[in-house]
Amino acid sequence: MEKDFLTYLNDIFADNIQKIVISNLSNKDYIYKKIEIKKVKDKYLVSQYSQTQVFNKNLSQKNLFDFLSDCCQNFKQFNFFGDTNEYSMKFSKKNKLFFNKTKFHSLAKVQTENNRKKNYLLNEYDDIPPLVDIGVFTKEGKIVASMQNKFKQINRFLEIIDDSIKDKHLTEINIIDFGCGKSYLTFIIYYYFKFIKNIQPNIIGLDLKTDVIAHCNKTAEKYGYDGLKFEVGNINGYTPSVKPDMVVTLHACDTATDYALFNAINWGAKMIFSVPCCQHEVNSQINSDNFSIITRYGIVKERISALFTDTIRCNLLGVMGYKVDLMEFVDLSHSPKNLLIRANKTNISSATKKSKLQEVENLKKEFNFNQKLYDLLQNQIKIN
Repeated sequence: MEKDFLTYLNDIFADNIQKIVISNLSNKDYIYKKIEIKKVKDKYLVSQYSQTQVFNKNLSQKNLFDFLSDCCQNFKQFNFFGDTNEYSMKFSKKNKLFFNKTKFHSLAKVQTENNRKKNYLLNEYDDIPPLVDIGVFTKEGKIVASMQNKFKQINRFLEIIDDSIKDKHLTEINIIDFGCGKSYLTFIIYYYFKFIKNIQPNIIGLDLKTDVIAHCNKTAEKYGYDGLKFEVGNINGYTPSVKPDMVVTLHACDTATDYALFNAINWGAKMIFSVPCCQHEVNSQINSDNFSIITRYGIVKERISALFTDTIRCNLLGVMGYKVDLMEFVDLSHSPKNLLIRANKTNISSATKKSKLQEVENLKKEFNFNQKLYDLLQNQIKIN
């Protein structure tokens, strides 16, 4: 079997393979659920996706062949994209290998669309030190080929912010970034406000890791970003010295997102941007006699629970006077955590608030679960 697989590989790679997608997991216990490989100059960037993370490494073609052979133990489907053809190899349940080759009929059109330029807030060859340090730009300011998706994701996030501030006529803005981690996006937000919008940003990045915070403060000093500071702090219980205009929370795990949203509401933040992550709370409780079909299958239950959680968060933000959008942040092929909650403080009628709250309580009652943001608001603000 392996010899046939390798023989096919030699033929396939004569077509200058640019991309490989490995899918259809055969070993359900395997840590990685999907693998994507892209050619970058004379190397291949291998991106291995677990449920929550992506792990990257570079391989030569020789080592890549060995890697692909090893993948046969855990995956059934291999798709290769070359200059002229798409190739697929698939293993049956009895481990028989099937091979197929399809010619690209619209390759010129695809290349034209891929090469078409879009006007971004950040552009290639702009002087943006954080993008160089995280490997999106080369030192000369050229976009690294393997980082095109990351570049688009960063620009997409800035576009969402840009849309929220376009009518606000700001000269200064106070921002708190909860769970900032290594903070590449925090630095980009600072750059956007300071150098693109000519708005003075005062940003506090919070994280629990002392070494990470120390590194981020040194980096901010290196860039000369004097309005950007980092502190060791917990999402729950943090007291800002200045009332924030904007709160950002990206990939705060499970109920940490609820604490961040609760704090933002308490402070009266005008804008909230949240990308939730790892939502276990509702999934551990959800059950319904009338809709048991939803909880019967684990993957359905997990996804429905995450959607229920974000829907409740959006409604509760509405109850607290925010206009809320639940948006697709990036394409699912780039990240499984692809929803962003955008909330802008506005005037909402009492009747609308009451209706949104009733919807939340109806959902909680039908599926028999508690939800952290609801509990925090009910216990401390008495929302009903």
